[in-house]
Amino acid sequence: FFSLPKGPAKAPTPAPLFRRVDIALGCSYLGEGAKAMPRAFGSSSSAHPATLVLRNISVRDGQNLDEITEYKVPQKNPASSSPIVFEASAQSVSIPYAESLLHTDCDEEVNCEISLYSLQQAGKGPCHASWFMATLQLSSGISINLVLRGPHCSSQEDDATLHPKLRIPMSEEGTLLTTVEFQLSSHSTSLRTHLGNTVTLDCHFELAPSSSLSSLEWRRQHQGSSRSLFQYQEGSTDAEVQPKVHVDVAELLGRGDASLSLQDVSVEDEGTYICAVSTQLHQTQLIIQLHVAEPPRVHVTPSMVSFEGRAMATLTCIIAGYYPLDVSVSWTQKTPEDDMENPISNIHFSSHQRSRDGTYSITSYLSISSATAQAPAVYSCHVSHVALAEPISVSAHLKEPEQTESEGLVGGFIATIIFIVVLFIVLRRR
Repeated sequence: FFSLPKGPAKAPTPAPLFRRVDIALGCSYLGEGAKAMPRAFGSSSSAHPATLVLRNISVRDGQNLDEITEYKVPQKNPASSSPIVFEASAQSVSIPYAESLLHTDCDEEVNCEISLYSLQQAGKGPCHASWFMATLQLSSGISINLVLRGPHCSSQEDDATLHPKLRIPMSEEGTLLTTVEFQLSSHSTSLRTHLGNTVTLDCHFELAPSSSLSSLEWRRQHQGSSRSLFQYQEGSTDAEVQPKVHVDVAELLGRGDASLSLQDVSVEDEGTYICAVSTQLHQTQLIIQLHVAEPPRVHVTPSMVSFEGRAMATLTCIIAGYYPLDVSVSWTQKTPEDDMENPISNIHFSSHQRSRDGTYSITSYLSISSATAQAPAVYSCHVSHVALAEPISVSAHLKEPEQTESEGLVGGFIATIIFIVVLFIVLRRR
């Protein structure tokens, strides 16, 4: 027994269409000596303007691509001071996050640096065989490293065909024709997590068919110390791995997924993580910052206070279990007559205390006087911290003093006497 569907059958959702485009990025060329090591953007004083043109890159269609045209070289006979144009073919290695790179002028900002990775003399002439490293850092946190193989040449090349600054062969349009041989990328180079969580540090790579993986190493650096967390060497059966750390070797070898999973995060896990991938010829690495942030717990005691039998009262705000150290604490007062909370300045603090798990605590004290305080009123402790999306506010109430039992008896006795006197006067007049 079966039932037929009612109405017309739904057509299957069409697969997304792709389109080939050129992606041109404004860059800086840093010259020799970079060697693909981590460096701060803009740190070189010898930076030279450059353009990286990623040719014929596949991107998803339907993203307002109608106005995108093929890149045209602005100057066919560059001078030594002209921007260096690197044309990069990615036929063997795909370019990750191509859609984000395509829209850097609108949705993203990108820092692009190109440096000379290695230089080899080719024969006795002035021509060199060269490799370059392109480092792309997007404002969203995406990071991409591209190893570019420069044009091949021989000592018989005419000097007029060499680039005036780099002295390597250039195309008829005055550009340097390169191919992408190796890419390493991460979708996030800065992560924030809570204590006890499991966090994944993303690191993916892809190699040209002519290359193969030689090794992978994850390292952690923090406050001047460095520690190896994971090591894999080509041909080895077992990887060297520290507790709480996991890298899927099958995914590493099969899909180029070198991501590291860190379990049960503690304060000691905070730091700079380096994913270093090596082939027989090259090594490149990504830097990922891991920040630990734990929100505070806030408690005010007592929650209800009055001045019964005393001239002073103290409110205590306990802020505990937070990381990192910096925390902001303030107090406010609000009475029924006030339209808004009024800040209070006469507050005191204990010293910071550190727990075994590395989190901090501090206590704030507010003393209020019956001579100046007006009951009823609400006193609030406000706490701000980097781990909080918005400040925490916890309140205590100052209530009006209640009458004691003796005060009630005296008041009742007086009221009774007054009633008797009034009644006697009324009866006597009759």
